[in-house]
Amino acid sequence: MPSAAEAHLSAPPAPRAAPETAWFTTARFGMFVHWGLYSLAARHEWVKNRERLTDEQYQVYFDHFDPDRYDPVEWAKAAKAAGMRYVVLTTKHHDGFCLWDSALTEYKVTNTPHGLDLVGPFVEACRAEGLKVGLYYSLIDWHHPSFPVDGTHPQRDDEEFKATHADRDIRDYQRYLHGQVRELLTSFGRIDYLFFDFSYAGRTWWGGKGPDDWDSPKLLETIRELQPHVLVNDRTGLPGDFVTPEQYQPSGPMTENGRPVLWEACQTLNGSWGYDRDNLDRKSADLLIRMLVDGVSKGGNLLLNVGPTGRGDLDPRDTEVLAEIGRWMRLHDRAIRGCGPSPFTAPAECRYTQRGDRLYVHLLAWPLRHLHLPGLAGRVRYAQLLNDASEIVPVHIAPDRPAVNTEMGGQPAGTLTLQLPVRRPDTPVPVIELFLDSPAR
Repeated sequence: MPSAAEAHLSAPPAPRAAPETAWFTTARFGMFVHWGLYSLAARHEWVKNRERLTDEQYQVYFDHFDPDRYDPVEWAKAAKAAGMRYVVLTTKHHDGFCLWDSALTEYKVTNTPHGLDLVGPFVEACRAEGLKVGLYYSLIDWHHPSFPVDGTHPQRDDEEFKATHADRDIRDYQRYLHGQVRELLTSFGRIDYLFFDFSYAGRTWWGGKGPDDWDSPKLLETIRELQPHVLVNDRTGLPGDFVTPEQYQPSGPMTENGRPVLWEACQTLNGSWGYDRDNLDRKSADLLIRMLVDGVSKGGNLLLNVGPTGRGDLDPRDTEVLAEIGRWMRLHDRAIRGCGPSPFTAPAECRYTQRGDRLYVHLLAWPLRHLHLPGLAGRVRYAQLLNDASEIVPVHIAPDRPAVNTEMGGQPAGTLTLQLPVRRPDTPVPVIELFLDSPAR
């Protein structure tokens, strides 16, 4: 009979914990925060690329970065009040500037006039508000001396610069990248979510980089060893735990090889991720709520971005629209939280979300007096407006009844007809809550 020690050595390894997805599909709504040196330029987070700025020209933002009004508690409270349940911070964007006190570079916030780590207080503030913690890390780095120049690099058209730096070795950068991800996963406690940005081999830019350049298999292995529960996106060039459509709304549930996948649309408020002072192309709260509803009806999340100012404040225009979304969410969050697609087909100008035996009808347009819901006759035991729990009464009409003068004709067999008030509720997207006799199968 083997000893206890021998039995332990011969036993198969315990299964590794899997990434945790339940909180993600329950939350459905999160905040993205793009913040860094580019916030001082205030003209898009790709300003270094767009204006082909050299490191020396960009240095002015490093020399003056002092966000004296940085208050991550305020950010976390604003996110929670808007109905968001996780927040994702850009710890390093493409310009290579780090918001934490990395031991692997001098290009970090603790060497600016501000002098203090920004990531730790952010993580603590999110945890205090009960929010899940997400960190963004750019795989691209326009500042690192070993990052090979390519079509995204600010000096992509500077022939002298390219010739001087032609011997850059991506393997040196790999070690730096992996080391920084290790720092982020060992310095701030539990992290729930990682957003890498981005792989671009074979895309528009020449010299694009992908999983071989990042050594993505090893990177993901390290992540799983350090924090096996963490959700990782799909932008390392390898499959992730969720996919990330950006700046568009999918036309239906997202799939891979015909199977549904977790997905999250990342969207801006005004077309720019970083603080962009003069950008007035701003989305209304009404549109953003409809985007959130549309995504959940297709099984997805919405990660909505804010770009704080160079002093660390949320843009007042951002807080205003977040407050409007929050007012809607306070009355309608149970039509979002933990909900997903419904097997029933919603009529035009409506979206369905469903959780168990609760089916939610989101009315993107308010009809006159009657709403016809195919396939729901005999399946609904009660209906009410969600904002005030006021009853919505069904109307029973024989399918073969002809329409005459003041009498509405019958609808196709199986249609549930609801009688609505003429005046729509004073809310961007009214919701009717249907209590089904049993969950749809």
